[in-house]
Amino acid sequence: MASFGAPIQDSMSASGRASEKLSLPVLQSKMKSDPEGYTSELVLIYNQFKSSLELFEQQAALNFTSLSGIATDPTVAKDLGDRALFLAHVTPFYPKQLAQFPKELAQFLKSSARSLPSGLRVHVTQALILLSNRKLVDIVGTLELFMELQSLGDRVLRQLAFSHVIHGIRRMNQKHKNDPKNRALQNILFSMLQREDEAIAKRALITLCDFHRRKVWFDDRTANAICMACFHVSSKIMIAVLSFLLDFEKIENDDDTDDSGSEDDLEARQTQMVVNKESIYKAKHKGTTSSKKKKKAKLQRVIRSMKKQQRLSSENSNNSNYFSPLNHLKDAQGFAEKLFSRLQTCNERFEVKMMMLKVISRTVGLHRLILLNFYPYLQKYIQPHQRDVTSLLAAAVQACHDMVPPDAVEPLFKQIVNQFVHDRSRTEAISVGLNVVREICLRMPLLMSEDLLQDLVLYKKSHEKAVSSAARSLVTLFREVCPSLLIKKDRGRPTHPKARPKAFGEVQVASNVPGVELLEQDDDGSDDDIDEDGGYSGLSDDDNENIPVEECDSQCESGGSSDDDFVTDGDSGENDVKEDEELFDSDNDNKAADQADDISEYECDEDEDEELEDSTSLLESDDETAKDNKSKAQKRKFSDFDGQLNAASKSLRALKKLAGEKVGTAAKDTNDGILSNEDFQRIKELKVCYFYSADQSCICC
Repeated sequence: MASFGAPIQDSMSASGRASEKLSLPVLQSKMKSDPEGYTSELVLIYNQFKSSLELFEQQAALNFTSLSGIATDPTVAKDLGDRALFLAHVTPFYPKQLAQFPKELAQFLKSSARSLPSGLRVHVTQALILLSNRKLVDIVGTLELFMELQSLGDRVLRQLAFSHVIHGIRRMNQKHKNDPKNRALQNILFSMLQREDEAIAKRALITLCDFHRRKVWFDDRTANAICMACFHVSSKIMIAVLSFLLDFEKIENDDDTDDSGSEDDLEARQTQMVVNKESIYKAKHKGTTSSKKKKKAKLQRVIRSMKKQQRLSSENSNNSNYFSPLNHLKDAQGFAEKLFSRLQTCNERFEVKMMMLKVISRTVGLHRLILLNFYPYLQKYIQPHQRDVTSLLAAAVQACHDMVPPDAVEPLFKQIVNQFVHDRSRTEAISVGLNVVREICLRMPLLMSEDLLQDLVLYKKSHEKAVSSAARSLVTLFREVCPSLLIKKDRGRPTHPKARPKAFGEVQVASNVPGVELLEQDDDGSDDDIDEDGGYSGLSDDDNENIPVEECDSQCESGGSSDDDFVTDGDSGENDVKEDEELFDSDNDNKAADQADDISEYECDEDEDEELEDSTSLLESDDETAKDNKSKAQKRKFSDFDGQLNAASKSLRALKKLAGEKVGTAAKDTNDGILSNEDFQRIKELKVCYFYSADQSCICC
């Protein structure tokens, strides 16, 4: 049997078959299609791999080394790499025969990775990655090995190992989070980040930052591990962490480039080709058949890349709620104090100190910390001619909040005013100083005094637009915050004339849900809506007309009446009795007159004409007197009945309203003040209605 190797001319005879020449790729495809028929060839190649491995280890023991690696025969290294890749491809088809192959490969890389030639290292790493992608090797056992391979100084190997770690863990957490395995992987990277070896610690930091940026590991443990790397013994690690915390969308990676970044750049270059009508027409109608196919394929690639980039941009815009690792600090006060003490004692260059200042100020403002020694330290650098003075002023503004005592910030505040805002200062310095004063007063209004504010407001008369606009913005701020500090002509028409800033330590505790009073008013308005005529919508006009008089009287007697329902004079009781008696007499007269009319009509048919004339003349005289009395009585009768009817209806409405209020209070008591999602949505709508009620443009209610 001939020797088996990578060259095409090498051949061997398959067992049980006629002699044929087989190369490694051809044998690999045949073994995948018929694993049982090529078991003997597998055993032969596996033995050759072991012998090559032993030979290589013996040569390494002889210490024949050079700058590029072990000075051995290059064919030995090439055969070893080819057989390693071959066995990695066929391992899933021979799990029993090659059960120990992944461990042997990983052990070989751990023991002699630094002494291997670059090509062999890459081939063996590719074989191990192939086994890991097919889940024949656990990533927890090989993560430390791949991280150490990144620190060897081989750029190709570093990119290969880094991309495998990133994509492997992302793929593991793509469908669901595997918390136990993630915790084990995090512990490995955290321990590597704390090592004194700068290369390994930097690779662990870059990996953690990439996972945090991609939201694979977006938890408190990862964020705190990244932040605590600011106290690493190596200044380069500290600078890398500070740069990530200040600009946490990316991390400076020197000459390292991620595969995903190169893919994004490639997509950006591809999408520069514009898909227009001319290119589509050429792809369909111009050229030969083969050229049309190529043009169509190119056009489809460009369209796919454009759609992918559009999807990525939309995802980035939707994921705008990305938070810095500083938001997840468990002990923010301890972190700020420790970093500030390192800032005071370090001998780093000015740029590094500026980065530390920015991180401290951002932490103080984000978590509302009290770091009293930080403001006098900033005061030393507040000069108009200071390098990067605008960044220093921004850090000073960021470190101010209402929980800091005004006495601690007052020297810094006066330093800014005295150094920047005066007549001999430049226009740019005055405008910057006024803007910084406005931003500090927005956070701490108690720093401003009346005399100082009146002096600063005078700059609104300046001929320089930047200075005048900055002074006017300061006036606008204090019109809302504390108008009493301004003189009368500068106050304008403030929305809250008696507004004042909170005293130091004053806190307004909300005793109720904001806007719940609008919901209560809306509920009351829905219970007793008032019509345009002044009546309640609970009773319609038809109901008012159909109420009988007897029921009204009984309702009035049983329900009583309020002071609003009946407005009477002092002697209203006696007048009512007299009016009732007169009304009763007039009713009797009217009844007698009606009976006389009926009798006269009946007798006029039977009696003679003379008697008819006498009776009619007599009745006419009586009728005239009766009509006069009847008209007077009817006026009093109708007016009195209308009043009683309205009083009865009002008393009924009052009873119904009272019952509704009792039911409403009972319902509120049963709910225990718990609002539903519909209630909160209704509060939002009512706030919008209240805001637009002046313009009468709200139609949601």
